[in-house]
Amino acid sequence: MTEQTTYQAVVATAPGQLELVRRPVPQPGPGQVRIRVEACGVCHSDSATVEGFAPGVTYPRVPGHEVVGRIEALGEGVASFELGQRVGVGFLAGEDGSCPSCRGGDLVNCHNPVISGITVDGGYAEVMLAEARGLVRIPDQLAAVDAAPLLCAGLTTYNALRKSTARAGDLVAIQGLGGLGHLGVQFARHMGFRTVVIARGAEKATLARELGAHHYIDARGEDVGQALQALGGAKVVLGTAPSGQGMAQTVPGLAARGQLVVVAVPGDALTISATDLIFGSRSVVGALTGTVVDNEQTLAFAQQQQIRPMIETFPLTEARQAYDRMMAADVRFRAVLVMNSEPTAGAHP
Repeated sequence: MTEQTTYQAVVATAPGQLELVRRPVPQPGPGQVRIRVEACGVCHSDSATVEGFAPGVTYPRVPGHEVVGRIEALGEGVASFELGQRVGVGFLAGEDGSCPSCRGGDLVNCHNPVISGITVDGGYAEVMLAEARGLVRIPDQLAAVDAAPLLCAGLTTYNALRKSTARAGDLVAIQGLGGLGHLGVQFARHMGFRTVVIARGAEKATLARELGAHHYIDARGEDVGQALQALGGAKVVLGTAPSGQGMAQTVPGLAARGQLVVVAVPGDALTISATDLIFGSRSVVGALTGTVVDNEQTLAFAQQQQIRPMIETFPLTEARQAYDRMMAADVRFRAVLVMNSEPTAGAHP
């Protein structure tokens, strides 16, 4: 079989512009590997590159940070991975190791991180170069199309919940039932929390319960704070829907010393009454991604508990359509690009 010398990639060439191109296959540098990509999730954070508002983003740039594939070339000095090994690359694809955060052991908040699809080319492509130190080992039992969204959406929700102040048996609310929220409710239920879903519309109650929610609050027809207090007050609310107003409405429903943990980035301001924070000693915190080890633990927990994303798959040639539908919230619930050895695109339950 003749070795391929070129590969296809979808490249952001300017703000708002995505173009399918063919490029020469690159050789990995020291400490890098070349991955033959099988699947790449399409995440809302990709808009930072595609729309051009990521600080310092330069063009052309290949988006994508939920990448799963197999190693097909090793750079000099890479000894901990093998050819053919299944690996993934998430949002945080490497750290500098020398900034104040890294020196303090806080790799997630590295001041000069390698970020897939923003500072380096990502996974909207048949081939991708990646730093070996940023690779995630993928369990054999997880299909590439299922593992890909777990590398960002899964990691974000799982890590935020397990590092929150909530403990098994506590009331935990998932605000939103979209790309992040539908995974958040599954993780919350399997972590032993009394799980509430907060979303807009009574019609979403059935899905919420199918995913494991014990309770459902319709934010369109109920006072969210009062409804949460009627259940005893939430120890933690996980803010997964990009609505500052929607997140703010949950704060009065927190229990004493409860937390609103924000993982989605809303377009509107998150306006909160200081009274609601002071009386009850409540807090609002942000949670950002996780380390390589965190990601491997997310995948292991998802595999153990049979937690899977709900996805729709698209061929690489339809990346523009996948991105546009994701941005319009018209995907249920994660869009995944498939290429190389992955199955034919189509609906995936």
